[in-house]
Amino acid sequence: MTLVEINKNNIDKVASLIADFRVTLLKFKNIDSSRDIESAIEEANDFLDHKYPIYVVEEDNKSLGYIVCKIDGPCVWVEHIYVDPKYRRQGVASILFKKAEEISESFGGDTVFNYVHPNNQVMIDFLRSKGYTVLNMIEIRKPYKGEKPSTTVRVDNNKFDY
Repeated sequence: MTLVEINKNNIDKVASLIADFRVTLLKFKNIDSSRDIESAIEEANDFLDHKYPIYVVEEDNKSLGYIVCKIDGPCVWVEHIYVDPKYRRQGVASILFKKAEEISESFGGDTVFNYVHPNNQVMIDFLRSKGYTVLNMIEIRKPYKGEKPSTTVRVDNNKFDY
């Protein structure tokens, strides 16, 4: 497996993975959608325009997974991390996440910050396996027009619609 940095010349290596990631995220909200490669390319270009490093793990010219990092001073945030389901549990995410931790260390940081959907148990389990156990913050918003949250989440004494 090889780690490849994405730039404007090889953006096609990440486009289908980004499209699949978007479909997966919407499934967490019980929304069915289809892959949109054009939007994925646009999103990747936007990340690159904002100097967010993107890396892909590939094998035999097949992209297996990717990571996008946002660098905010000494803080490094994982904006996206996704591995094609056919290649999960083969070390792909660990290679990608190690790169994010290396970027953080290069800025003097000792952790990576992660956005995780509360229903994404696979990612939560992965992060726990890497020693990530501290809940850092909660994002709170009003429901979107027409949105009907289907469940609730408890954090300490607080209950939130979800």
